[in-house]
Amino acid sequence: MMKKLAVAVATASTLSFATMTHAEAFDTALGEFDTSMTATLATQYIWRGQSQTDGAGAVQGSLDIAHESGLYIGAWASNVDSEDFGGSSVEFDYYAGYGGAITDDIGYDLQWATYTYPGNSSIDVQEALASLSLYGFVLGAKYAYDPGSALYTYIDYGFDLPWDMGLGLHYGLTDTKDPLDGVSGDEKYGDWAVSIGKTVLGLDLALMYSDTDLDDDCPYTSSDSCDSNFTFSVSKTL
Repeated sequence: MMKKLAVAVATASTLSFATMTHAEAFDTALGEFDTSMTATLATQYIWRGQSQTDGAGAVQGSLDIAHESGLYIGAWASNVDSEDFGGSSVEFDYYAGYGGAITDDIGYDLQWATYTYPGNSSIDVQEALASLSLYGFVLGAKYAYDPGSALYTYIDYGFDLPWDMGLGLHYGLTDTKDPLDGVSGDEKYGDWAVSIGKTVLGLDLALMYSDTDLDDDCPYTSSDSCDSNFTFSVSKTL
């Protein structure tokens, strides 16, 4: 069950390093449920290689509930740069899905998510996701279908390091079929990231380096260029 919650949180946020080891499980007449709440402080909010806070710090939080059947629901929130989001200064994501394991080394996840921006509903996004995890790799695709359409495919790989540390590798490809309202720029670009994390005194610490292959203006922010970024985060899961 912890793996299902981890999938839910990691899917919702690009910068989600919190572990699910503190999730609470409880029995009900409908079966066993796992719940988890996570709070994160980060030096910025990175989404597909681009800062959503214009380089400023981010305060993020999530609530996830998973059933033993594999069904789960959750919500995630973060501050964003209001100039890039039509006056909205916060993003609320809501998602529901189904995940499971085929073997000890192979699993899957199907999810629907909506990304909302209070104060400017015209840029809210609806998205469907499917991913397959196998032997440390995660292969996935996210399809945004409203407004417009855009496909994001990605591959992640994570493994353990000495001293109870973890290393994560990520590569993603954004293919904007129909540019979203107010968005201009390259229709296709790649992003990649390398992250290292460790739990210290109950806090999940992570450092991530991210970059894109964009040379000119960022298509989703007001930045003049999409430079590489180092992002540090501290998370606590209850």
